[in-house]
Amino acid sequence: MGKKVVVGMSGGVDSSVAAYLLKKEGYDVTGVTLRLWQSEEQAVLEDQGGCCGLSGVEDARRVCRYLGIPHYVFNFKDEFRKYVIDDFIDNYVKGCTPNPCILCNKYLKWGLMYKRASEIGADYIATGHYARIEKLPNGRYTVKNSLADDKDQTYVLYNLSQELLEHTLLPIGDYDKKEIREIAEREGIPTARKKDSQDICFIPDHDYKGYIKNEAGERLKGKGNFVDREGNVLGTHTGITDYTIGQRKGLGLSMGRPVFVTSINPDDNTVVIGDSEDLLSKKVYFNNVNFMGDPEIVPGKKYMGKVRYSSRDYPLTAEEVSNGIYRADFMEPVRAAAPGQAIVLYDDDHVALGGTIMRPPGE
Repeated sequence: MGKKVVVGMSGGVDSSVAAYLLKKEGYDVTGVTLRLWQSEEQAVLEDQGGCCGLSGVEDARRVCRYLGIPHYVFNFKDEFRKYVIDDFIDNYVKGCTPNPCILCNKYLKWGLMYKRASEIGADYIATGHYARIEKLPNGRYTVKNSLADDKDQTYVLYNLSQELLEHTLLPIGDYDKKEIREIAEREGIPTARKKDSQDICFIPDHDYKGYIKNEAGERLKGKGNFVDREGNVLGTHTGITDYTIGQRKGLGLSMGRPVFVTSINPDDNTVVIGDSEDLLSKKVYFNNVNFMGDPEIVPGKKYMGKVRYSSRDYPLTAEEVSNGIYRADFMEPVRAAAPGQAIVLYDDDHVALGGTIMRPPGE
């Protein structure tokens, strides 16, 4: 029997094929589904509940039965609340726009799953993420771009530690989505035609505003002013958690031209409105850095950087400007770099480092 690997199985086609490929390679495979947010009695349909609904548990169990491998459910609901949901709400209250998948990956889908997998004697954990792991000549592990450019998920994996990367397998990183579907169809895997999950899993009805307001409660200040850069009042907003940097629709302002949210200020409960060019910046500050392929920032080194999951890469250099605070100097302006989102720096086709976008010091 080959080395033992625990595969995180959401019930989707990607993780199902990941388990199949590893078994085919000779690994001793165990499937695991994480119970993160859903209630025991809450039957969330797969077309509503994203990757982690209760239907996902059943689908993962069916796949494991079909593949002839064990299946278990790990209950991480309390930890998910602590590391993901509470942080998500706190960031919105502070006027930031978080990416909960990044924290979920770091603490739950990797950190806790690896700890639990190690306790049952597993050598590796694996997931159905579109990325590849590589050990660089400098001895460090990194995540390398998937062959499926449109599905590449390295951006949301930048925060993984060296230990976790050393013990991770990403078997579908060498395939594109069409090939994964074809493998699933050919092998008769039950989830072959299951739709991809979308949006944030723990808000299955997609009512983000309502969810945040319900969870934040008395911490919210309620209505406040829309203002321009000079502080002139333009109108009334419904609460800062209803807005994100770069938002144009749903503002309820009649300005005679397209306007956008350019800043959110929790201290005075204002939302700053500006023109499209006001969203452009060549300097982006960030902290909470995780060094992956590079052990430190290399002054003057040219990186390629992304300021959101769906953005293209932009050339930049970076440096530490004070203890734990870094600045990326882009060679062309990037649009809507929102505090709370991740900035990920790439060296060629792999992640060098990443961090959390912050407001410029002093603002």
